[in-house]
Amino acid sequence: MNLLDNGAAAQIINENGTSPIILVCEHASAHIPAVLNGLGLDEGDQTAHIAYDIGAEAMARKMADQLDAPLIVQKYSRLVYDCNRPPENPSAMPEKSETTAIPGNVGLSAAQKSERAEQIYRPFHQAVSDFLDQRAQGDVEPVFVTIHSFTATYFGKPRSVELGVLHDVDTRLGDAMLEHAPGDYIARRNDPYGPEDGVTHTLNLHGGARGLKNVMLEVRNDLIADAAGQTVWAARLTSLLMRSLALTKSR
Repeated sequence: MNLLDNGAAAQIINENGTSPIILVCEHASAHIPAVLNGLGLDEGDQTAHIAYDIGAEAMARKMADQLDAPLIVQKYSRLVYDCNRPPENPSAMPEKSETTAIPGNVGLSAAQKSERAEQIYRPFHQAVSDFLDQRAQGDVEPVFVTIHSFTATYFGKPRSVELGVLHDVDTRLGDAMLEHAPGDYIARRNDPYGPEDGVTHTLNLHGGARGLKNVMLEVRNDLIADAAGQTVWAARLTSLLMRSLALTKSR
């Protein structure tokens, strides 16, 4: 079954950007291949946060412009395959997301799961790896930053955090960002998710494995649901990243 009706899984934006920062957005798209019949979901669920990170791609594109940074986006819904999860993780192709059942993911055979991984997960991460290989030939070491958004409520519980600064064992960039985040918004470490939730797969696969400074940035999605919010938060994150990087040069 050919799933790739939206082109290759990875798209590189501003490929020749001069910034050392490489931006990645694994949950950029809500696109579900037509052959999967919307995974049995109604139209509302197909475009809800369960399908993609609302506002994340638009904000990341603004950041790429401001930083002159390359941005790599994933072009299929995380419900088809969540590229921030390895194939052996059940949440890579979830049967349920929060309280919503995903009928098209129930009872998938090993062959069906492998098909999705081979067409979406592996090519996406190969594209990221190849791009980092290319950038490693330059004089400046790349910095690996993934961009996400999260819901304002989860299982009915409100979330007060506005910016989550997530990391795994490499805390260099995360520490600097948290230390220098201004007090006009709520920024927290590994909140609302952390390594124990399995969300640092991409960071570790690419940033950690290469010894690159890396961080995952999560913005609450009600703050970036429109263009005005995306502009505000892109400027905030761009400024904070640049100041923090300058402070980590010796780390």
